[in-house]
Amino acid sequence: MPRRSYAHFCAVSRALDVVGDRWTLLVVRELSSGPRRYSDLFADLPGISTDVLAARLKDLERDGILTRRRVGPRAATAVYELTESGLGLRPVLDALSAWGAPLLGERGPTDAVRAHWFALPLGRAVAELLPEGVATVHIGETTLHYIVTDAGISHHDGPADAPDLELHLDLEGATEIVTGARSLDEVADRQFAGRPE
Repeated sequence: MPRRSYAHFCAVSRALDVVGDRWTLLVVRELSSGPRRYSDLFADLPGISTDVLAARLKDLERDGILTRRRVGPRAATAVYELTESGLGLRPVLDALSAWGAPLLGERGPTDAVRAHWFALPLGRAVAELLPEGVATVHIGETTLHYIVTDAGISHHDGPADAPDLELHLDLEGATEIVTGARSLDEVADRQFAGRPE
């Protein structure tokens, strides 16, 4: 099936031809911290149908945004991960996250939430505390880590091996940081390189 196109000779238009469909950038968001199985993606994208998820994954693979590889015993399970081109969308996700944070408002009774969805906006707050280095962040039961360099911030699943900074938050505290109600410094229990702060 041919791809729909705006047919505008414009860089923004061409980019939206590839990643402008509903759910596409949220699939990229889910893969921005590391490889995911189809079942993980489906679980962390509440509201998406299996048909739409399968179509988005197929389109993103065709367009070179992600790859699919087999893992596990006898390669029975497929995982999806971003290519270098897909990782190039990180600044787009960061910009959308910064722009969208003030729009969050109060969480509605039917709003889904996952702790790792706070990874992008929390990265900016982590970089203010740790301008360079590695930080492990626990948000309730979810753990991820950030690598902060002159080139930027990336986040990854799980704890870092030897973090310079370790932070503990609950979901409410993460929400306060993301919405700007409180700072990471005010909310987080933190420990720098093995010593409490």
